Amino acid sequence: MHSHSHAHSHGAATGRILWWSQVATFAFVGVEVVAGIQAHSLALLSDAGHNFTDGLALLLAWFGVYLQSRPANQIKTYGYHRAGVLTAFVNAITLVALSAWIFYEGWQRLRHPEPVVETVMMLVAAGGLALNGGVMWGLRAARHGDINIRSAFVHMLGDLLGSVAIIAGAVIIRYTGWIQVDPILSIVIGVLIVWTAWDIIKESLNILLEGLPRGLELQSVTACMCKVEGVLDVHDLHIWSLGSSIHALSCHVLIEDVPPSASNCILARINDMLAHDFHIRHSTVQFEHVGCSVAESGCVIPAEEPHTHSHPH
Repeated sequence: MHSHSHAHSHGAATGRILWWSQVATFAFVGVEVVAGIQAHSLALLSDAGHNFTDGLALLLAWFGVYLQSRPANQIKTYGYHRAGVLTAFVNAITLVALSAWIFYEGWQRLRHPEPVVETVMMLVAAGGLALNGGVMWGLRAARHGDINIRSAFVHMLGDLLGSVAIIAGAVIIRYTGWIQVDPILSIVIGVLIVWTAWDIIKESLNILLEGLPRGLELQSVTACMCKVEGVLDVHDLHIWSLGSSIHALSCHVLIEDVPPSASNCILARINDMLAHDFHIRHSTVQFEHVGCSVAESGCVIPAEEPHTHSHPH
């Protein structure tokens, strides 16, 4: 009960951070658009577009946290843990799409450089640096255990790097007049965004497709279960993730022919080992006393042959 209430309060705090962060981000987008038009700065207008996608990412992440906090019901029997994973996947896809746009705009600006007002660029980018740094500071703890929050964090990291690039580009333009530096830095940042987004895409897809959770090995889990006293064999083992940090397991376990009280002890030892060694706390274990054959539909326990009686004639 205590851990549940702690997780709920932690989720509520994260939700508040995400909500106010997206409000501040959308407000800053308006500032950047006005400043970009006044300074004739394509970089600022591009960064305003980037910030707009960040605001949408934070809004999606907030909605994911809200859904994850909802309890399970008769239809969503596992709850809404996958909602956060789905929003992380959508966020990562938008990051890749944004990077493609950055590459295109960078290439166009390399071909046709445009003069800019670097002072306005530096002032507005400094404001973006402070905003994105503050949001990242607020999300720094929650990102470690939630892929949804981590995708929002990566969005803000990409925009923070964009602000740094705009400031650096404005300084270089002011002292050297080399205006091509801005699109070059934008392309480098785009590559970094794709690299970080790709990791989130792979992890979220693995969860959505019920793949083996990251950091676990099927052989290691099987070997540890077989070492439990009373266990003879483990097969038909499946491990998947309900959310970014909640794992589930189902398997068949061949045990010695023991009374029910002893089998309960074996089950308790298995569950303790899974929770302690692999952080798996949702398990379904089917005990067997005879070997079974593996068919396309799964593990099948052979039916006993019917008794036949011969009668003399």
